[in-house]
Amino acid sequence: MALDINISHWAEAAHFPVLTTLTLVPLVTMVTIAYADSLKRALSFAFAGAGLNLLLSVYLLCVFNTNKTGIQLAEHFDLLGLHYRVGLDGVNVLFIPLTVILTLLALIYTLITRHVEDKGFIASLLGYQAVLIGAFSALNIIQFWLWCFIELAPVIYLTLHAGTGQNRQHLVIRLVQYWGCGLVMTFIGFLVLGLGLSDVHAASSFDWLTLVQNNGHLHHHTLIFILLFYGFAIRMPLFPFHGWLPQLLEQGTVASAAIFMVGLKLGIYAVIRFILPLLPQVAEQWADFVVVLGLISIFYGALLALMQINIRRLLAFAVLSQTGMLVIGLFSFNEHGLEGTILLSLTYGLATAGMLFSVGLIYERTRTAFIPRLGELFDTNTPIGLLFLISALSTIVMPGTPGFDAAHLLIEGTIEQHGWLVAIAILIGNVLAAAFLLWVFQRVFIAHSARAVKPYSSLHHPIMRERIIAITISLLLIGTGFDTTPLMNFIDKKAASISKSYPKLEP
Repeated sequence: MALDINISHWAEAAHFPVLTTLTLVPLVTMVTIAYADSLKRALSFAFAGAGLNLLLSVYLLCVFNTNKTGIQLAEHFDLLGLHYRVGLDGVNVLFIPLTVILTLLALIYTLITRHVEDKGFIASLLGYQAVLIGAFSALNIIQFWLWCFIELAPVIYLTLHAGTGQNRQHLVIRLVQYWGCGLVMTFIGFLVLGLGLSDVHAASSFDWLTLVQNNGHLHHHTLIFILLFYGFAIRMPLFPFHGWLPQLLEQGTVASAAIFMVGLKLGIYAVIRFILPLLPQVAEQWADFVVVLGLISIFYGALLALMQINIRRLLAFAVLSQTGMLVIGLFSFNEHGLEGTILLSLTYGLATAGMLFSVGLIYERTRTAFIPRLGELFDTNTPIGLLFLISALSTIVMPGTPGFDAAHLLIEGTIEQHGWLVAIAILIGNVLAAAFLLWVFQRVFIAHSARAVKPYSSLHHPIMRERIIAITISLLLIGTGFDTTPLMNFIDKKAASISKSYPKLEP
């Protein structure tokens, strides 16, 4: 069943093409930073560009009509065979402000680190923001793929020039191998998808709207699903395609990794955007296999997290465990599962970024991320400890955090389609997540460590900047956690619309 999608042009709600502006501002800022004649001016440009995009993202939320279904603020033009298509709906509207907020916080974090004097590093952060905004708003499948391909550039640059590991070149090779394979598979899948319209009334097209409205005429459904799903599984990442993530978080830079937590959700977003509405029947046929992968990811990630002594690697396996839960929610094929997955993706992105910032600030003080070398940090570094604790509680979906309502919806959708056993398995995985995250908090911030190097002083660190990061993320998590209704208002109309196109499944 094809989706009936209403399209609202940007001129109907906004005074200017806001999505293109949001993408161009960081790109222009990046170029300006590269040619700035002083570090002070480069930083001024960076914060001005990030601040402007923050205001634009607030404007974006204000002009987005939560009572309408379909695509809003749509922009499109054709030039020399190129088809530019962007637009917003309940699936992607909240990921853009989240990207903007974390970029601004990453710039503030950069002021605390040695990378503040690296103009290339600062410019790459802004470029990364532009890539994510462009990808989340793209409504042309090749346009989306190009943004995902370009994403390799800032990730590689930031890893090589600002990472903390000793084997960064080996890491980049591994990253290119994994991502390159995923990009090739998705590119071939998109080609088969775009060229697969054979009906006389529907010419070949890479426009997402055209494909959705004519998905009944697509050919090679199973081949397209395999290519796209496995390509997106590498990007999420999902077991067993996760081998690049622990090394990247361990040896990369925390500032870029915090934004990368949103970028990881591109894989989940891509499944919602390019698989579920276009290939619902074949997705249902493969649902049991995908659910098995999701369950393996939950327990494999949680158990390996419990075995880590490096906090960054532990958070990488935590992300793997989270991805398993999100994928099961998506392949429940109902409104509750989809709503819970979108909201939980946003929560995980923000909360994991909060823990990464906390870990990075600890590293700036101690020059280590190894748990046995840390301890008794809470008294001297209370804001950092609270940031980690609140972010961890949000990750394990405690009441009072946005993850609680999101997980409730996801579990309800899972029970509706897959039964109690799968739902109980998800809950057990969440208990394991609580075990390793609270264990880390206790070891790093509370417990005494005979191997720890003391004292951990805050005297020579920019406390105010650290507090800005901690307070911002904590307030966002707590503020949205007590009342998720404003967030759900953005999501539920689109989730209901997508769920109508699902096949009628028997649980």
